[in-house]
Amino acid sequence: MNVVAILLAGLASALVGFTVLDLLFSEERRVSRRLGDLTGYEQTQAAEVEPLLKPFRERVTHPFGVGLAEAFATLMPQAYIERLRVQLVRAGNPRRTDVSALFAYKVVAAAAAFLTALLVTWLLRGLGTAAVVTAIAAGAVAFFAPDVWLLSAVNSRKLAIRRALPDMLDMLTISVEAGLGFDQAVAKLVSNSKGPLAEEFARMLKELQAGIDRSTAYRHLADRTDVPEVATFVTSMVQADVFGISVANVLRTQAKEMRVKRRQHAEEIAQKAPVKIVFPLVLCILPATLIVILGPALVQIGRAFGLIP
Repeated sequence: MNVVAILLAGLASALVGFTVLDLLFSEERRVSRRLGDLTGYEQTQAAEVEPLLKPFRERVTHPFGVGLAEAFATLMPQAYIERLRVQLVRAGNPRRTDVSALFAYKVVAAAAAFLTALLVTWLLRGLGTAAVVTAIAAGAVAFFAPDVWLLSAVNSRKLAIRRALPDMLDMLTISVEAGLGFDQAVAKLVSNSKGPLAEEFARMLKELQAGIDRSTAYRHLADRTDVPEVATFVTSMVQADVFGISVANVLRTQAKEMRVKRRQHAEEIAQKAPVKIVFPLVLCILPATLIVILGPALVQIGRAFGLIP
């Protein structure tokens, strides 16, 4: 037995050593290191010459999902597809997700939920009308679940933009008053800031550099964010550009107004808190409190009347 154990331990050690050496010095790893040393242009040319160098997701999964999503998207209303596209833009295209990829996720989630619910219901109750109805309901819920995630991402991004806007307007005001032009101030702000608002300002700056009209670039910023405070700022900047008003004065006024609106928004959320607390208080906390307080009294009353031995 000791000999067998020693042989097995030696065999296991040899397998582990071979695996480690293969991972460290394999031909595939050497090729990967060589590809990592290439420039972006050389990597593009190598990928065109040898498609198998691309990841499996880009070669198989993504094209299959896009084709499936495009085939399924033809059955959906065009207004629904356009609404998803707008929401993806306002969510900042999380994980570089486009409409085709989102539809692919929805179709895969719906199919997986349908098959899982059908299998579970079949194993528990047998295959029948109830199983099919349950599976269809599960598939419908899974199909629209990404919409809930997307709406949550849009709301979170709007909140982040609303909170960051006053501080960024202050920084723009300081930069413009220090002698920078508005475009240079935006470029300096983008290079030293992070977050969704900085990304939107960077995109606006790229549109201006590409030759798009300033008013159009401002309106694109308001449409992408869909935040009332940003829309107010855009309107003020368009009016300043049309009537020749000082940009520094406009930025100073807008920064002051945005700080007031941010404080009012925080006060509004604080005023809603007591109303939201009522439901968990009544449904969860109050019954437990009544049981703890009135429980002993009810036991004593029951014993006094002979209801409890």
